[in-house]
Amino acid sequence: MTTLATGPDTLTRDALAVLQPGFDGTTAPDWLRRRLGEGLASVALFGRNVVSEEQVTALTAQLRAERDDLLVAIDEESGDVTRLDVRTGSSFPGNHALGAVDDPGLTRAVSRELGRRLAACGVNFDWAPSADVNANADNPVIGVRSFGASTDLVARHTAAWVEGLQSTGVAACTKHFPGHGDTNVDSHHAVPRIDVDADTLHARELPPFRAAIAAGTRAIMSAHILVPALDPDRPGTLSSRILTDLLRGELGYQGLIVTDGMEMRAISGTYGLEHGVVLAIAAGADAICVGGGLCDEGTVLGLRDALVAAVRSGELPEERLADAAARVRDLARWTAASRSAGADTEPSPEIGLIAARRALTVTRVDNAVVPLNSPVYVAQFEPERNIAVGDQTPWGVAAELERLLPGTTAGSFTGEGAGPDVLAAAGGRRIVAVVRDEHRHPWMGSALDTLLAARPDTVVVEMGLPQAAPRGALHIATYGAARVCGVAAAEAVAAG
Repeated sequence: MTTLATGPDTLTRDALAVLQPGFDGTTAPDWLRRRLGEGLASVALFGRNVVSEEQVTALTAQLRAERDDLLVAIDEESGDVTRLDVRTGSSFPGNHALGAVDDPGLTRAVSRELGRRLAACGVNFDWAPSADVNANADNPVIGVRSFGASTDLVARHTAAWVEGLQSTGVAACTKHFPGHGDTNVDSHHAVPRIDVDADTLHARELPPFRAAIAAGTRAIMSAHILVPALDPDRPGTLSSRILTDLLRGELGYQGLIVTDGMEMRAISGTYGLEHGVVLAIAAGADAICVGGGLCDEGTVLGLRDALVAAVRSGELPEERLADAAARVRDLARWTAASRSAGADTEPSPEIGLIAARRALTVTRVDNAVVPLNSPVYVAQFEPERNIAVGDQTPWGVAAELERLLPGTTAGSFTGEGAGPDVLAAAGGRRIVAVVRDEHRHPWMGSALDTLLAARPDTVVVEMGLPQAAPRGALHIATYGAARVCGVAAAEAVAAG
């Protein structure tokens, strides 16, 4: 007697349900659509999937034709980390600019408008906000992605951001638990380690997550960081002490726990991708973020099969996988039920620029008056970008200054020798030097020393974390490199 196949069994469907994979292209590939019919409950969009809002809307409609309650996730923090505006730069300032203003009502309004745009495109799950307290100014991966270095400030703005976004029916995902702000290693490359005592962690890192939970955050993302005071053996994403005992038990959180990208070397390079995924689910994670780098069908099937095999071997309890899959489906149901909220949200398209203007700090050194009414030369100092930000998104002030001061020209510079190169390129024009995290890049400081010695009327625009003392005839801090931050800074430059 022949037994007819009736589709994937419950175990296989649960294994697919916990995956949040990415894919290539601006339309849905056939393999992805097939897997949606077999139990896949989430997909993730990255910059490579985005051309325009109209195209994203068509893409999400195509996906939902296969599964109406689909979670469509995106890594849209606004500010430096943007996917929706990946080709132009963000229409919203990032966390550090909002923290500099310190108006939770403004933060709530910005995240509400972002949520409205995401919902209009069919995106219902945002891997944001970052609730990390930027305790280490040399942190190579957080920086302006944080609201600031004050725990209380970060907590109140995290709550406001969650409330604003979720009022539109888009689920927030507060990250990176238990706090990535005091690291000096990028977890995209290796395992960061935070060596502080448990009392410091509870007082400094956890309050923003408590605030997010109180605000109703629907998801929390784990960090691939080793915190010996909490677990000396496993990084957060793989630690039951951190995800189950601390987050679920002590903090009482009952929503979805999502991992940070599992291809990041902190996990894949140490534990292996497939084994890391099994360990994460066993530790208490419910959903697996994958697809920033590996985004093919083979990766999805390999992870599915690894989870199924782990259950069958006894390494992963079947009830733990079933519980994780149920939490994913619960969130999908919440977003489906809340879908009309985004459509009912009143548009506020200028709120991003309003916020960016309010965030500016303009310092006139020695009260210098530096009117600019003729073309300038914009020297943009280019640091190596971290992977979370990506290298596709434009930044700076040149494009806007070319509009405000016609005839303005620009060039990009990096490394030793940048100072003399800028002087040679600028000729007799006033120089506007644009830096990003000057304090982390000694060559930038050296280049500014050279420029200011030769041309003390140089204007300096800091579009990263403003740690170095203001200098230049005019110094402008934007607290981030979003497009609207560049527009606001250019307006200030042109106004003198």
